[in-house]
Amino acid sequence: MSKKLNPPVARFIGFRLIKAGKGKAVCGMRVKKHHVYSNGAVCGGILCDLADSTMGFAFMALLPDGQTGVTVEFKISFFKPVYPSDELKATARILSHGRTLYFLECEVRDSKRRLVAKAASTCKILPATR
Repeated sequence: MSKKLNPPVARFIGFRLIKAGKGKAVCGMRVKKHHVYSNGAVCGGILCDLADSTMGFAFMALLPDGQTGVTVEFKISFFKPVYPSDELKATARILSHGRTLYFLECEVRDSKRRLVAKAASTCKILPATR
């Protein structure tokens, strides 16, 4: 796996890339006690990181070596709470793109395949550095 598809945040949060390619990506994680907020459910920021990174993997998998990009816009909606020991699966895909801007979406589902969050982002290819 290339370095651009194995960021330190994946280890820090505890998610793993399952597959990426052709404008799609899938990540998974098991929810742990340290992912929860004071109400006992997973902190929304954890779901944001999972969704943003999964969309980033789908985007970056299309870029040639040496090329990079960034998220320039991100939105997420939460539908169901998630609790420790549940397994999450995030699936992202590119919906549309131009020369430098890509629009993606991501669904996060629990182990019962229920939709717990849906996110969208716009990613931009950065100019090559010299």
